[in-house]
Amino acid sequence: MKYCIIPIDNRPVCYGLARDIAKIDENIELFIPPRGMLGDLKKSADIIGLHNWLCQLPEVDVIILSLDTLAYGGLIPSRRCPETFEEIKSRMIDFKNVLKAKNAKIYAVSSIMRISDNNCNEEEKEYWDKYGKKIFEYSYSKHKYASNLGLESPLRRIIPENILADYKRTRHRNFKINKMYLDWKKEGFFETLIFSKDDCAEYGYNVMEAQQLVKMGGDVITGADEIPLSLFSKSLDTQLYVAPVFLEPESKNLISNYEDVSIEKSVRNQLEFAGVKIVEPENADIILLVNNFKSRQGEIVMKIETEQFSGELTLPEKPYMIADVRNANGADNNFAAEFFKKFRYDGFYGYSAWNTSANTLGSLICCAKVKFGAKKYNDTAFKKIQMIRLLDDWAYQANIRQQITEPCNIHDLIKPYEGKVSQLLDLKIKNEYYFPWNRLFEVEVSDELF
Repeated sequence: MKYCIIPIDNRPVCYGLARDIAKIDENIELFIPPRGMLGDLKKSADIIGLHNWLCQLPEVDVIILSLDTLAYGGLIPSRRCPETFEEIKSRMIDFKNVLKAKNAKIYAVSSIMRISDNNCNEEEKEYWDKYGKKIFEYSYSKHKYASNLGLESPLRRIIPENILADYKRTRHRNFKINKMYLDWKKEGFFETLIFSKDDCAEYGYNVMEAQQLVKMGGDVITGADEIPLSLFSKSLDTQLYVAPVFLEPESKNLISNYEDVSIEKSVRNQLEFAGVKIVEPENADIILLVNNFKSRQGEIVMKIETEQFSGELTLPEKPYMIADVRNANGADNNFAAEFFKKFRYDGFYGYSAWNTSANTLGSLICCAKVKFGAKKYNDTAFKKIQMIRLLDDWAYQANIRQQITEPCNIHDLIKPYEGKVSQLLDLKIKNEYYFPWNRLFEVEVSDELF
């Protein structure tokens, strides 16, 4: 099978992870643009370069497409891009013609513009550092109260008129673009079209837009960065039966940070979206162990604590994979210690604990499904992914990141963790570590072994 993937941006979890998962099955031939063409924190993707690259793309079976990359230059530029609806529409019609000529099945995702509940403008427009929380609160109250009672939020008088108008204008433009994609879906252009809803609360403009898109026949899922991988999973001609098992079953109705559905529903949504059948453990090909939270999900970066795993882990006799979602942005150290004691490589289909619950689940399921259905399995490629996830999600995110205040050389700090991972996976490790966006949020594990 020949695949093409256009990632959301050039982060390791968006670019490298997709590339590495494809290598698990040597029967998959992957075409992915040069990394330098994709956007990052401060620059947009090279849209003209991507257009030329797609024009020269040979015949493939499946194209997995992050529409934000072609329309705006990436996920972050989708919130900042100053172009008008007509300018973006014209560009996307041009891309549509190029893609139609490829005669491939197109699995696509477009984001519903998020509303970040903070005053950080790192990934938003400049005014977010002063008015971000106020815009979030305005949007929340507008949806929850004003739309029902016909009232205007008092926050309307706090946010400068020009700023609120600019914000609404950008939202309206992106929403119109999404409605255009929905028209294309009805024409049969997309095999699958998904609208992603990330960093969401119970109410807000983004939730309202999601509801409207669903009413118009659109499909919406909570998540973002992992969705191209979920689309990859969905496109695979592999029948997989999975049984989710929650380590805190009485708490599976609780809602994860940055999401608007329970962890149980998030798990089910991610499995079903990936084309996986949910069954009871006795009928499963793979058991999905979910290290979920008891009272609330922890958030390591924000110093929000939660009750860590304290039981005794019993690994299933059947093949298994692990979604460690007790915290957002990193592993549960107590669980990791217990898991390492009981670890069994035979029948192991993956571990993940990165960022949101949806991020963890979508990427984990994709890796497992590719491994399960591999026509020509590459165990070294699978081990590489597990090595990176453990050193990123456990070693760095849950531990080393708490010890540093800015990007620096972490080689000595991570060395003890490398030893543990090397022992677990029976793997020699010789890595370098980088901060690709010059911030602490993501680290890149660059290996010389593979």
